Amino acid sequence: MKSIIGRKIGMTSVFAEDGTQYPVSVIEVLPNAVVQKKTVEKDGYEALVVGYENKTKNVNSAMKGIYEKAKVEPKASLFELKGDEIYAKKVGEEVTCDIFAAGDSVDVTGTSKGRGFSGVIKRWHHSIGPKGHGSGYHRQIGSLATNGRTNNRIHPGLKMPGHHGGYTRTTLNLAVVAVYPQKNAILIKGSVPGPNKSIVRIRTAVKNPDRKYDIKKVIDNSKPVEAK
Repeated sequence: MKSIIGRKIGMTSVFAEDGTQYPVSVIEVLPNAVVQKKTVEKDGYEALVVGYENKTKNVNSAMKGIYEKAKVEPKASLFELKGDEIYAKKVGEEVTCDIFAAGDSVDVTGTSKGRGFSGVIKRWHHSIGPKGHGSGYHRQIGSLATNGRTNNRIHPGLKMPGHHGGYTRTTLNLAVVAVYPQKNAILIKGSVPGPNKSIVRIRTAVKNPDRKYDIKKVIDNSKPVEAK
């Protein structure tokens, strides 16, 4: 199993040489610097603590000592990565996007867009009321009544207005369309959770890790096309 941290840039479309179109999410995957290794003897489990994106300001002395010990630049964020295929990395080394290849099956975890305080129509997709002028019910919550055997109280779990969005969500079994180590980028077919510029975690698909998708080689638009 492999995993890495990246940042969602946005969505676009790429084309294969035969004209096949792939809608893709562009993930910027800067090298993940290994800051610490968690061990079973000391921590009870195995994992790598990696830093993402360099940080030059507001680094306190305690964190400076950790980064100096690992001999890496101060990072903006720290994350834990699990996976036997990357655990061999040593402190100070980097996990790069070339651990994945086109056709790999991956899961992507991110934080969904925050919608703030929302009503039941938007939050739970309840049906809207009649829109006629005589109707007094449009987007209200509806009846809160329970049956006569439940001591006249509102039971926990009833779908009501409240905070919507900002959840941790994972999209399973996505296909890697292309990997560009020189650009620190991975193209993943379809959409991934979260808004643009949000942090995402890419890992080997847990339900079907050995699955390989038939992805045709896409055209690299950064290179000039030679005239035939």
